[in-house]
Formats: sequence, C-alpha cells, structure tokens
Amino acid sequence: MSGFSKYRDRFLEDWYHTNGKAYFLIICLLYFASFFLKRLFVIDSIAAFEILEQRGEMWLMDLFFGLQYLSVPLFLAWKFSLTAFVLWVGCFMFGYRITYAQIWKLVLVMELVFIVPELLKTLWLVVLANDPDYFEVMAFYPLSLMHFFDYSQIPSSWHYPLKALNLFELVYWALLALGIFWVSGKKLKISVTIVATSYVLFFLLWLGYYVVVYR
Repeated sequence: MSGFSKYRDRFLEDWYHTNGKAYFLIICLLYFASFFLKRLFVIDSIAAFEILEQRGEMWLMDLFFGLQYLSVPLFLAWKFSLTAFVLWVGCFMFGYRITYAQIWKLVLVMELVFIVPELLKTLWLVVLANDPDYFEVMAFYPLSLMHFFDYSQIPSSWHYPLKALNLFELVYWALLALGIFWVSGKKLKISVTIVATSYVLFFLLWLGYYVVVYR
C-alpha cells in the first residue's frame, strides 16, 4: 500500500505541473480535425450540398461550418467549467477535499473519450453508409440509443437525448469516478456515488429539460 501511495503522490505531483492550456489546445485541434474530415468526406458528398455548390450558393453553409469551428473552444470551456463545478460541489458535499482546478483538469483529459465517436462517425458514414442525406448524418451517433429508433418517426426533440445516451457517455462516467478516486485517494464506492449524484443526475435532468422545452 505504501508503494501505491508513493506512486500516486508522484503522479499527482506531475499532474499539478502539467500544462492545462496545452491539453485544452490539443482537444480543440482534435475536434477541428474530426469536423474537417467529416466535412471533407461526408458533408461535401451529400447531393443537396453538391447542388448548392454548382449554384454558387454554398457560401452560407461555409459560413455555418466556419462558425462551428469558432464555437468549439467556447463550448468546451463552458462544458469543462460547468462539469467541473458540478463535480466539485459533489465532492464538497461528501467531504472530499479536491480543488476545482484539479477537477477541471480531470474533466479536460477525460474529454478524449468523446473524440473516438466523432472519428467513428466519419468512418462509418464514409465506408458503410449508403449515400446518406444531411438529416441521416445529423441523427447518427455511434453506439447510442438512436440506433433503436427511426429518427424520421420520432419528434426532433428526442434526437439529441437519444444520441447523448450512448456507450461513450457511460465510459465517461466510469472514468470520472476513477479519476476522483485516484486524485482523492479515498474509497472508490464513494467516488462512484459522487459522480452518480452530481454529474450523472445533472446530465439526466438536462436531457429531461431539453425534451420538455424543445418538443
């Protein structure tokens, strides 16, 4: 146990000195790359956009996708800050002395989980999908509950929640619990409870709110 404690202390010492800004930049660049690949190999091949390109009317969609790139850093900063705050409150309620900065950096690194489905989405649509239209592209999310429904037969307010409930989100919850357990050095069971009663609860309430408001 003493060996484990020494290894953990050494890891945390390195963790405190890692450059959070560099990690944030890397995450943003990975999202930029995934969006660019999707635009290059999927969006540009959709028939409707090819027609717009021929008519010289594609500039509006170019503007839309350009704004999407610009919004990535703002969205991620907001997401990381809110998620870290919710988890920090959860840790505080259970008496775990973890700083907000530690949790923010933890959330930042765990975001790598969501880069995987973005890349898988592009791969699936390029290799396996049969000439998808724009709405099929927007409704698709790998290993999500949306696979069990026909997106055209359900209200649009359910599209986002069904995509948000996916295997990668579950992995994210587990990694958050393991991260809090590792950083705090406390019991894993309590770390799981903290994540379940703070982030997971907040996430599910947000999905319920979304369905009610946007129906």
